[in-house]
Amino acid sequence: MKNKFLLVAFSLIMGGCAQQSFVMSDSDSVIKEKYTQHFFVNGIAQEKEINAAEVCGGTEKISKVEVQETFLNGLANVATFGIYTPREARIYCKK
Repeated sequence: MKNKFLLVAFSLIMGGCAQQSFVMSDSDSVIKEKYTQHFFVNGIAQEKEINAAEVCGGTEKISKVEVQETFLNGLANVATFGIYTPREARIYCKK
């Protein structure tokens, strides 16, 4: 019984991890900025905006943008019952 509970709990925590990647160029890139975005109540009606062109110094220098809910972000979400739901955003620029 205890093993089944642990398996279900682990599945729920790991099932919440997600990543979105937006690739603008396949060229070599380096991570320029990493942000932690703070959302509340599962992010309902909330937006966070990062100007990738400003970070990289122009739209032609953007390589990739990623947004991810990591294991630790999911753990914070579960621990607060969805009240606090952080995400990580990373901006990659061409070398």
